[in-house]
Amino acid sequence: MNLIRNLYNDGDYKMSMMISLGTFWGLRISDILKLKYAQVYNIDEITLVEQKTGKTREIKVNAQLKRHIADCYEKLNPRTPDEFIFTSQKKSVYSIQRINVLFKEIKVKYNLKIKNFSSHSMRKCFGREIFNRSGSNAELALMKLSQLFNHSNPAITRRYLGR
Repeated sequence: MNLIRNLYNDGDYKMSMMISLGTFWGLRISDILKLKYAQVYNIDEITLVEQKTGKTREIKVNAQLKRHIADCYEKLNPRTPDEFIFTSQKKSVYSIQRINVLFKEIKVKYNLKIKNFSSHSMRKCFGREIFNRSGSNAELALMKLSQLFNHSNPAITRRYLGR
């Protein structure tokens, strides 16, 4: 949350929104990069088909994230809601490689104590947060995360989360 807030306060609204969407929703970077403003702005639920698996996901948008998306939307002021969110100054959608370069710059700028900070870190952060908050339901959470991440079994998910 501090990183999201710091990026926003420093005027890096796109990266603030990207990291918030990635850590709140647990989407792969390939799915995040395909998002358009109309899909996320002023909505209570997003439905999307994951590129890698072809699975449909419905995700509720909590009030805090909805407010953050609206704040970023107003600051970024897109010409049309049908624009892709994560575009360069040339209006082309960022590549995954470019996002990873930007994440390395963010790691240095904000002195993040994360060994390998990349676009995939958002998905892992989401999983760890769900697992850590599950308390006595940790095994059930692990099973659900295993399904969500499309892992073949919960043991792989446990290793993925570093548990």
